[in-house]
Amino acid sequence: MQTGGSAPLLALTALGIAAIAAVIESWPTGGVVAESPSERQVLQSRFEQGALMLHAKQYEHAMTAFHWVLKQAPRMPEAHVNMGYALLGLGRIKAAEDFFQSAIALRPFQANAYFGLAESLEARGELRGALGAMRSFIHLTRQDDPHLPRARAALWEWESRLQTAAGGGEKSPAPAPEAIPTPAPAVTGAPRTGTAGEPSAPPGSRAAP
Repeated sequence: MQTGGSAPLLALTALGIAAIAAVIESWPTGGVVAESPSERQVLQSRFEQGALMLHAKQYEHAMTAFHWVLKQAPRMPEAHVNMGYALLGLGRIKAAEDFFQSAIALRPFQANAYFGLAESLEARGELRGALGAMRSFIHLTRQDDPHLPRARAALWEWESRLQTAAGGGEKSPAPAPEAIPTPAPAVTGAPRTGTAGEPSAPPGSRAAP
């Protein structure tokens, strides 16, 4: 089984490592194509094993699980997202970025894919791209979502770094928003937006990661 990826050139930020467990995608309740109920059950079992490995920070095992899931269901955005987070945890930044991009291509309103994309771009020093991706996450996320303070703190940090680089550090940015500890998500649950395996139309309410 091929797992791919390359050695990282930059270390992930503490924000990125802490955020991985917060935005893991859970098993979609609909739209998963399988030839039989038993095959669907096996697919779900492997998906949930991968999610548990992500929670436990066992990124190699998670990557193996989602590699298998993607071989069976290559158009499942949730699996692309979680593979991205497994690779992000391993420091395989560019490979993680590719999976977040593929999740977005499959489902443009997959909010937590933008969060992961922002983290991977920031780790590669692409702050302007990271800002754009994190703004997309904030735009797609409910205002009561517990991940918003962390996302806004990241925006403040990255904007401050760009401002310092542009102005020699002469300007003093506003205080950073207070970060709120992120609760551990459930391993199983309803899909965030649309159905797995196909792009979704704009939802009536914003997606949560």
